[in-house]
Amino acid sequence: MEFKEELKKYQKQVEKELEKYVRKDLVPEKVLNESMEYSLMAGGKRLRPILVIASYKLFKEDFEKCFPYAVSIEMIHNFSLIHDDLPGIDNDDFRHGKPTNHKKFNEATAILAGDALLNNSYMVLSEDLSKTKEIKELNKKIKVFKEFSNAVDRMIAGEYVDTEYEGKQISKDYLEYIHKNKTGELLKLCVRMGAILADASDSDLKKLTTYAEKIGLAFQIKDDILSVEGNEEIMGKPVGNDEKHKKCTYVSEYGLEASKQILEKITAEAVDITEEFGSRAEFLKLLAIYIKDRNK
Repeated sequence: MEFKEELKKYQKQVEKELEKYVRKDLVPEKVLNESMEYSLMAGGKRLRPILVIASYKLFKEDFEKCFPYAVSIEMIHNFSLIHDDLPGIDNDDFRHGKPTNHKKFNEATAILAGDALLNNSYMVLSEDLSKTKEIKELNKKIKVFKEFSNAVDRMIAGEYVDTEYEGKQISKDYLEYIHKNKTGELLKLCVRMGAILADASDSDLKKLTTYAEKIGLAFQIKDDILSVEGNEEIMGKPVGNDEKHKKCTYVSEYGLEASKQILEKITAEAVDITEEFGSRAEFLKLLAIYIKDRNK
């Protein structure tokens, strides 16, 4: 199966699982539920849940067992997008070619929809934990739950530092800190969750963690590049917002061409790691290249 076909197959699987958590009840908070659905089912690459599933499949075939974790991470991702777009942070009007949540509904509803998605992610994980009776399996999932919580904490910290230092000169160390936490921690979590749930060895987990750190940085650098030279029609959101808000990015720090060279280098390093797993890691290898070459 070609990479793009396999990617679409994964995306459809994720969409199908997410639909199970959409609330359609006629309740007083119906509009809030619609706001959550609006963002959760808006499409996008579904990269994070796909990474959970693909990492799991490196070691085991019963990948349905990791679906609650794939769903939860996508809820977290959408919570972060809703809040990122708010007037107090990035003040964006469009996401995936559609009005952002606060533009479609209102600011208060968007804030609460993000909060609800954050909470729902923990509800999904808690439900899975409550159904796990075997002690070894439960301990493994508790480890994942702890890493999940820590990664969300780091993502929020990275977002804060990014916002706090908007328009200010920062060191390269601070730039790395922002990228590592705001974007990298969640992508690293996805790979680690899948591998841990599938009983990967410590050695394999270490290799995959390094792979994840590299694609996490690559993803953010590519975002920085696209913010300068991306196509607004393809991306579904305005280009140039990083410069407009005077954000600290790889492009602002190193320049466009140097950023592209760094992106090529770390992608090649991520690809080299997947080679150690042979043909079973072909999708993860091509996914690293996809992150580098994507246009949105």
